[in-house]
Amino acid sequence: MKIDWAAIGSVFGVSLAVAVGLVALFTLGVSGLSRRERAVAQGDSAALALTGAYVCFAGCAAAVAYGIHLIMAKG
Repeated sequence: MKIDWAAIGSVFGVSLAVAVGLVALFTLGVSGLSRRERAVAQGDSAALALTGAYVCFAGCAAAVAYGIHLIMAKG
């Protein structure tokens, strides 16, 4: 049996990059919600912060759904 170490390394690298990207995207969403709360407390408009947070969370959900699709796909 021959182990393809390059393929294992490639899978590890992509997995690490995607995990870091998802954490960063989720962090941006939480940051957007925090800015929204700060803006509401000051009496300012919070529409842009809330929209940005929703976009970040939607991106996270889409990435997770795509990952589940890849796992469940036959072939």
